[in-house]
Amino acid sequence: MQLLSSRRWRAAAASAAVLALVLTGCSSEGSFSYTPPAQVDATLPDATVEAMQAAVDNALTASGASGAIVGVWVPWSGSWVTASGTQGRDAGTQGRDGGELSTDMTFRIADVTRLMTCDVLYALADEGTVKLDAKVPKYVSGVADMKDVTLLDLCNGTSGAGSSEPTVKGALLNTPERIWAPLELAGYGLGRERVAPATTFRDSDAGYLLLGAALERATGKSASELIAEYVTEPLELSATSLPEATPAAPGDTPLNGHYLSTVEGGYDCAAPVDITKISSSSGYTDSGVVSNITDLGRYVQAEAKQVLRTKEKPDRFGAPLPVSEKGPSWYQAAGGAYLAGSMIGQHGWVPGYATSAYSDPATGFTVAVVLNDSTGGSRFAQQLSWELAGIASKAPAASGQTAPEFGLPFTAEQYHEAITKSALVCVPPAAE
Repeated sequence: MQLLSSRRWRAAAASAAVLALVLTGCSSEGSFSYTPPAQVDATLPDATVEAMQAAVDNALTASGASGAIVGVWVPWSGSWVTASGTQGRDAGTQGRDGGELSTDMTFRIADVTRLMTCDVLYALADEGTVKLDAKVPKYVSGVADMKDVTLLDLCNGTSGAGSSEPTVKGALLNTPERIWAPLELAGYGLGRERVAPATTFRDSDAGYLLLGAALERATGKSASELIAEYVTEPLELSATSLPEATPAAPGDTPLNGHYLSTVEGGYDCAAPVDITKISSSSGYTDSGVVSNITDLGRYVQAEAKQVLRTKEKPDRFGAPLPVSEKGPSWYQAAGGAYLAGSMIGQHGWVPGYATSAYSDPATGFTVAVVLNDSTGGSRFAQQLSWELAGIASKAPAASGQTAPEFGLPFTAEQYHEAITKSALVCVPPAAE
């Protein structure tokens, strides 16, 4: 399966095994053209697929999810796109299984949305509509205490602001259909203790909520319109959008989302709570976008190469900061992304879903994952994507191809063990 095939334009095959595709679309600058890395039109070797399927099965068991959709694209070896498990059990099916999954199902991409919000910022800066170093109060009222914080700080996670998640998590799960005002939601993070701006990376959902509001004010367009104009339409991501705030499932063929209720000693894994229908306002420009696995892989591969940029400078990922003082040196953050060695991407969770997507800009090597349960936050999706990357990076070259000098600073075994050790504890329901 070719990751970056276009519905309208296809280049001739470079050989019987390799397809070179050209993606063409429209942007605010006029014509847009992107030639992605050539992808071998083949499935990955059986041994590689067996190892990856075992990884997915282990993550499903550990996370409490009933289903996973995964895409792995190794340009020199092949690809693997699969749906494992089921929709799960919920009240809507009177306890019966919700049905099988398919790879075209749509879901919430969580914090990958941050990348798209930063895409809009850089596009507007490239065309001169905003300046990266513009101060936040220029576009957002009520935040005078952020007079030293720039729009770029919001994108980079260096605004100094905290996260709203610890305060609002319960409300998001218990009132999923509530429609939030972005500044109200961001306010819970802004009310937390700050650190000095432009000095330290801090995972702040509030920063991306503010950035979305600022970009709307600067352009007079909605965040949904901006993401469509500067991201999804140029890259022809037909299954990807930031929905309106009206509570709804993520698309017409949704992957059902769930979370597990806590009980004494662990979780009630036998009765997951369905939370498929929710207002996108709870994520907005931090985590509100929906997509499918092919679009997600297509997007992160293009994103890692920064193909949407019209100017080469500043380098969006050129000056990353450590994610944490205790983390490995190869794990850094910049431009709305995490950098895991040479791979660039994002991971996160929203009620019902945990998502992770990473790509290596030099080779096009790409992994995308979604689990349909958010109980464990983002860690299971993140660790599964890195485990799959560790497995797939060692796939041998297909006939007539040459494997590049490509390596990762971690191993598949490392994250398989981490997933297994952090497995959620399921507690049998008490006997009546």
